[in-house]
Amino acid sequence: MQTSLDHLVIVAPTLEAGDRFVNQRLGVELQPGGCHPLMGTHNKLLRLGTHFYLEVIAVNPVAPPPGRPRWFGMDGLPDDVSPRLAHWVAKTDTLKALSPIFAEVVGEAQSMSRGALRWEITILENGRLPLEGGAPSLIQWGQPVHPATMLEDKGCSLQMLDIFHPAPERISHLLDAMNFSGPVRLNRCDGIEAARLVSCIETPSGLRKL
Repeated sequence: MQTSLDHLVIVAPTLEAGDRFVNQRLGVELQPGGCHPLMGTHNKLLRLGTHFYLEVIAVNPVAPPPGRPRWFGMDGLPDDVSPRLAHWVAKTDTLKALSPIFAEVVGEAQSMSRGALRWEITILENGRLPLEGGAPSLIQWGQPVHPATMLEDKGCSLQMLDIFHPAPERISHLLDAMNFSGPVRLNRCDGIEAARLVSCIETPSGLRKL
């Protein structure tokens, strides 16, 4: 298995709140995405390079509730919660042969869609984030052209994703076993700090962090 960084996930109470969050920090507008019928969510997007993008995702208020927990730990978010960089996704072309060792951490592959796009992505049965968001979900796209190439280039590029976790060695072992490559750096946080992600993004206004 070979894996590489695919996209970042900002979870927000509404798309409007997520849009404001990104605009205030990066100084750019998000591009409309679409709806995920199987999860009752919708998103907006920002290109971060030829093969990377940023996703802001929220519960779609007009969609019927899904028959299972939503992905990315989105169920039960308070209406006044602040948008945050909650997770990241790594791509592979061998998801159907996912080892049970990986599946235990990142979940089983599920078939998903958004408009004309089709993909398989790992989701834990309870909908929670793998290792508090520090370990990636795995994705395999169903089309040869990466979605980032379909997005408008607004002059933003991902420089580094820093992962802060109380047990970074668990994530390191997982990424090594996945043959992961990409701009990701692991950091240890102490016992009183929550696991978190920090992305460093080059923008038309200079280097910014999310």
